[in-house]
Amino acid sequence: MSLLQERAELAGSARQRRERPTMTRSAQARRARRIRHLKDHLVAYGLLSPALAVFVVFFYVPAAYLVYISFFHWGVLSSSTSFVGLENFRRLFAQPLFWHALATSGYYTLVMIPATTLLALGISLVLKEAVTARRGGVWRAAVFLPHVTPVVATSIIWVWIFNPQFGLANFVLEKLHLPALGWLDTTQWALPAVMIDSLWHSLGLYVIIFLAGLANVPRELVEVARLDGARRSRIFRRVILPLLSPTTFFVVILATVNSWQAFSQIYTMTGGPHGGAGGPAFSTTTDALLVYQTAFSFDHFSLAAAMALVLFVIILLLTVIQKWISNKVVFYR
Repeated sequence: MSLLQERAELAGSARQRRERPTMTRSAQARRARRIRHLKDHLVAYGLLSPALAVFVVFFYVPAAYLVYISFFHWGVLSSSTSFVGLENFRRLFAQPLFWHALATSGYYTLVMIPATTLLALGISLVLKEAVTARRGGVWRAAVFLPHVTPVVATSIIWVWIFNPQFGLANFVLEKLHLPALGWLDTTQWALPAVMIDSLWHSLGLYVIIFLAGLANVPRELVEVARLDGARRSRIFRRVILPLLSPTTFFVVILATVNSWQAFSQIYTMTGGPHGGAGGPAFSTTTDALLVYQTAFSFDHFSLAAAMALVLFVIILLLTVIQKWISNKVVFYR
């Protein structure tokens, strides 16, 4: 019996000696994987750190400071600040000009969103065949070119186009036997003139986005619908448009944010610092322009910060509402 026990103990010790290196190699492999993953994470964070630093320094810190000074009486040249709580917001909501600028921004946005979306979608459908052809890159560049041109430079050109005496716009109206318009000199046509400039400048971006969305629509579905006898209008409504709904939603969000933040074209076309930007008679004064004028023309940075914070909340609420609507109408395949 003792001999059998000794043989069993020897066999067990031999088995443990055989299994120990295997367990050690497994532990070493797990440790090597952890070290490799740690190195990968460190490299990834190291590569992302410059971009994160830029975001923190130039976006998050100024945004946090904007929220801070909106509750204070603060000035650039002032050595002391005083806490005023919600006083800046009370003064802001008591100003008729703020509500007028808010209404102008809302009207500008409500016109620009459907105009840019529908025009960009129509142009992308027309250019779809050209883009798939050999010279598609030329068409894309031609459509996208206005978007990459400087806004201020092109806005100055549009000021000349809308000149009431020798501008191209009134020249075309005259050739069509239509009455000449005051464009930037009248309260009725100043904002539509700015919208035309904004539409021309931003349309190329949305066309390119729609072209990318149309390229992802499966051709098999369109061909099957054609074989079933569906007309083009029905194919567009029942096949293409539902598959294009995520792209359309993205364009609507982008157009909303860009429209609420429109500034450069309005500032340039309506006179700049010497001609009373936002005129005539505040007909083109939007919230973004009023924030700039309140801060740098009237030197009231705290009130401008409160106005910018309200503008941010409005854009955030619009985005949340659009996201809620998209959950019901946007089709993700």
